[in-house]
Amino acid sequence: MHISRFHTATIILLVAGGLATADDPLDWPRWRGPQDIGSTEVGTYPVQFDESTTRWRIRLPGKGCSTPIVLNRTIYLTAPVNGDDALISIDWSGNRRWSTTFGPENPGKHRNGSGCNASPVTDGSAIFVYFKSGTLAAVELDGAVRWKTDLVQRFGEDKRFWDHGTSPVLTDKYVIMARMHAGDSWLAAFDKTSGDLAWKIARNYSTPVEGDQCYTTPLVIRHDGKETVLVWGTQHITIHDAADGKVHWSCGNFNPDSNKLWPAIATPVIVGDMAVICYGRNDRGQPRLHGIRLAGSGDVTASNHAWRRDDVGSFVPTPVSYKGRVYLVRDRGKIDCIDPVTGKTVWSDAFPKGRASFYASPMIAGGNLYAAREDGTVFVATVTNDRFKLLAENDMDERVIGSPVPASNCLFIRGEEHLFCLASPDVED
Repeated sequence: MHISRFHTATIILLVAGGLATADDPLDWPRWRGPQDIGSTEVGTYPVQFDESTTRWRIRLPGKGCSTPIVLNRTIYLTAPVNGDDALISIDWSGNRRWSTTFGPENPGKHRNGSGCNASPVTDGSAIFVYFKSGTLAAVELDGAVRWKTDLVQRFGEDKRFWDHGTSPVLTDKYVIMARMHAGDSWLAAFDKTSGDLAWKIARNYSTPVEGDQCYTTPLVIRHDGKETVLVWGTQHITIHDAADGKVHWSCGNFNPDSNKLWPAIATPVIVGDMAVICYGRNDRGQPRLHGIRLAGSGDVTASNHAWRRDDVGSFVPTPVSYKGRVYLVRDRGKIDCIDPVTGKTVWSDAFPKGRASFYASPMIAGGNLYAAREDGTVFVATVTNDRFKLLAENDMDERVIGSPVPASNCLFIRGEEHLFCLASPDVED
């Protein structure tokens, strides 16, 4: 790893637990962090990546595109080990504590895909994982398997054209999985303790070609005072009762022109009572960005589209929210700061051009935005005070698909071959 260039400076509530304070160690219990918005205001994180800021790096046993999670200063990530799906536990010094295997992997077919695209999730007592092979499992913090099941054997083949991308999410009682594909689509809940199926409901909508192909991850929210599961995909956003899966709220009309080849990849980000949704094909000049009010119940299609834009959006990266703004990193490196209430652009800018695209989702920590390009370039920029300033352009010397993770002043970046731990030398973790 080396640094190539350094630029100096010339309410709907997510069910996510309490916010950390400056004195608390920061966990990152799932892909988009403790509040599911991809950001934290807690901590100080490095800008320039070099030998002075590299705490350690360790070689990983195989290619995986999932994002690591952090619990109690322990890192957990999925990767293939000798051809098997596996969950790996790594301590704060970069030593492998244990690895648990589950059976043969089903490798990815996209250049940026793998058999373990789905990221782990934890409730503090166990780690829950899903793999392209169909394995859904709960693992104790010591590596013992609490339970596992095969969703391909139970519910049929996953008919998404590309590799899976949907990660499991947790309610108070259940681990939730969604499959939205060219077949019978569903949302299902499994008991976190036993793995028993608690409920499973069909979620099928008629769409143009590839509109049923979805790689998004559900969000667990409180809606009308109840624990619910929000799902975006198949050109509809739905809210389900966490207790039984029944649809409480739904909204459609995201593709009124019936455009083809529009899979859903980016997961929504929620700010207050507004869901901001990237859709369309920004990579083909057909971006869409929607602001959807989450109020009410029943079918709210006619009333809850607050705003829509057809000039901005992202195809793969999920937006990040920070201090009431929403930030988009488009697939080729343009950045947009959006007011989620009005949908208006606060500012737009761009990272230096390159041949590669952005697949990782951006993350904001301590006022700095971190965005990893697939070629291994990680940009760092300040986005405070409603303005953009590029600070650094760091080269990891390997491809990066997983999203950056901040935890207790340490920044974790998963490359195709290594896991990196970076921290400012004058900051305690």
